[in-house]
Amino acid sequence: MKNDDGMMVAVRVSLICNVILFVIKAITLLIVNSLAVAADLGISAIALCVSGILYYAIKMSNKPADLLHNYGYGKVENVTEAIEGVVLIGLALAMSVQAILSLVHPSEGMHSPVIGLSTSLMGVIINFWGSRFIMKLGEKHASPALKAEGLHFRLEGYISLSITLAFALVMILHHYGFLKLAQYVDPMATLLVSVLITVPSVRLLKEAYMKLLDASIGETSQMDVIKALALHHDRYCDFKDIRTRSAGRKQFVDIHLVMPDHISVKQAHQIASALKQDIFNAVSDSEVTVHIEPCSRDCAYIKNNRKCPYA
Repeated sequence: MKNDDGMMVAVRVSLICNVILFVIKAITLLIVNSLAVAADLGISAIALCVSGILYYAIKMSNKPADLLHNYGYGKVENVTEAIEGVVLIGLALAMSVQAILSLVHPSEGMHSPVIGLSTSLMGVIINFWGSRFIMKLGEKHASPALKAEGLHFRLEGYISLSITLAFALVMILHHYGFLKLAQYVDPMATLLVSVLITVPSVRLLKEAYMKLLDASIGETSQMDVIKALALHHDRYCDFKDIRTRSAGRKQFVDIHLVMPDHISVKQAHQIASALKQDIFNAVSDSEVTVHIEPCSRDCAYIKNNRKCPYA
């Protein structure tokens, strides 16, 4: 329950920050007439929608497994990641096209760059604070959806920073009378923003795609599984068919243990239970399944007429 409360706090903070940013950028766009700010406003509109989806995803992913979804609802978070990645890439492409058109046919340029610079600085502060807060909770609760949202805020922070620098450059060019040159700053800033969006969004989409295709859990977690197996190496004959995958925050581990054929089912179950507990303690939010198999006695010891060390 505490985990759920912490995650919902992050979702509420995300929603509040996105509402504030949307209002600030909408007012700024009306005053400044900037393509870069318009693109940034579009990102904030998407962020608002994603915050709503995120709220639903966190609530849904916390539901226990049932008859219809035997492994729970964790992949809802991965779907949210994928949606955010696709939408951001689409927005970046649209921004790039508009920026190129503006470079070919430059408009009159930005109005009131001082106001634009001030509001963009506010956006930088809000976004970086929101990113740090949400990413911290995302790491704490191992939530891919929260990590994606934290990345989104950090991305918006860099975008706001680039727009701030663009406004500063326009002010300098206006001061020295380079009015024609100043017309190209806005579309160039928009192109930069689209690149800043595309690179991490593609990475985000790839990660979500891999998890939806049941890619293995991270290397660190896999090594933790191997270490747990090593702790019990003298209690079983062999292990095989290790399979791992993740669904949202949940990590699933599936192992086949080959047991000495002389021990009882009860003893084998005790060994499997001890191993499961060690893996559960080492791998966060894990669900471990251990399948027990009897020794088939076709190993090197038997074939070479040597005494089995587990007998």
